[in-house]
Amino acid sequence: MTRFRLTVEFDGRPFMGWQRQAHGPSVQQAIETAVTAVTGEAAVVHAAGRTDAGVHATAMVAHVDVARPITPFRLMEALNARLRPAPVAILACAEVADDWHARFSCLGRRYVYRIVDRRAPLTLERGRAWRVPPPLDAEAMHAAAQRLVGQHDFTTFRSAHCQAESPVKTLDRLAVRRVEGGIAVEAAARSFLHHQVRSMVGCLALVGRGQWREADLVAALAAADRAALGLNAPPDGLYFVEARYPEAAPSGAGAEDRPPAG
Repeated sequence: MTRFRLTVEFDGRPFMGWQRQAHGPSVQQAIETAVTAVTGEAAVVHAAGRTDAGVHATAMVAHVDVARPITPFRLMEALNARLRPAPVAILACAEVADDWHARFSCLGRRYVYRIVDRRAPLTLERGRAWRVPPPLDAEAMHAAAQRLVGQHDFTTFRSAHCQAESPVKTLDRLAVRRVEGGIAVEAAARSFLHHQVRSMVGCLALVGRGQWREADLVAALAAADRAALGLNAPPDGLYFVEARYPEAAPSGAGAEDRPPAG
């Protein structure tokens, strides 16, 4: 039995999220079905994180165990062939130790949320970014965001359906910057609560609009009450962009083997 680490890119719009669901398609199900078609084996794919319906990924990390002898490159190519036309791609594949786990070996996760602050509706970016009509004050958003960095009780920013044992999390980074075409919000932590990033972004957007002040964000955090949340951003603009592990190389970098020469 060989354990393979996969780096996965996907467009979350057609899916109910990462995790297999009884009531609709999921990214996990798509990959597991592809693995079974390639190997003839029942497969369970474990991921670094679980994304909601409509959330995307540029570098989700996952692993799967395969008994059939196959090289990482051949497995990657075969999975990509089987995944078509679903908007899921295996970007890299590598053998890892039997005790390596995509979720439990992960030291940190990073998300980026994309906002397009313009009045015109989205065409090319529809479903891939959140349109907020008035121009936002990115500097005010970034200053307010720093009040959320560190260890806090994030109950206000936690979905009522969150299954985490504790609402206390340590947020390592929350940065807001103006980029071409809009605003990017970057969030990094060892782990997140359900809807935490979307809830933080929604409240930061209120600050950017001038509807909230920094003090309002601080008060919402201190309330430790979901009812104090100002706004929960939609899933459209959220991307899982990195899972960090003890090895020196970033997830996916140089992980796949190459096709044989000739």
